[in-house]
Amino acid sequence: MNKLLALLLTSFFAVSSFAASHAGAPMAGASAAKAEAKAEKKEAKAEKKAAKADAKAEKKEAKADAKAEKKTAKAEKKEEAKK
Repeated sequence: MNKLLALLLTSFFAVSSFAASHAGAPMAGASAAKAEAKAEKKEAKAEKKAAKADAKAEKKEAKADAKAEKKTAKAEKKEEAKK
């Protein structure tokens, strides 16, 4: 019986303390942490987007270089054919 009473009291205090800590407006500290996490997530997303744009630009530049080399090779071949 004592164990049952102790369990009942323990659960009552646990539930009441949980309810008290979650009632009302959130604390300023919790809101600040959420804002920081959101800002960090946004910054990481921006960095990822910038990296993706850089990779795309590099790919485009490599493609343009390859095209220019091909054009130069074609012009050289044409010059040799003329000789």
